[in-house]
Amino acid sequence: MNNSDIDNGTDKYVAAELARLRDSIDNIDAAVVHMLAERFKCTQQVGHLKARHQLPPADPGREASQIARLRQLAENAKLDPAFAEKLLNFIIAEVIRHHETIAAGEE
Repeated sequence: MNNSDIDNGTDKYVAAELARLRDSIDNIDAAVVHMLAERFKCTQQVGHLKARHQLPPADPGREASQIARLRQLAENAKLDPAFAEKLLNFIIAEVIRHHETIAAGEE
């Protein structure tokens, strides 16, 4: 917790609640990083499979269906679907970059 929260007259209950919530956020952030690492392990395997069989790094049909699927999941979870799509597009771009690197024999 930031000391400025207490210095600004925040009472002990609010300070404790902030600390609890921030601990939860930190745990969730760690889980997100670990889940992304697992996802990229799988997509690296896909990249190697594609490279072995001379398949293109990108699959626009799969990407479109994943975006539609993620938007629906986001709506169901009360998360902004546009945000979820931006996040997935960012991840897809990184996956394609990895696949291109693998296909070029640079990995």
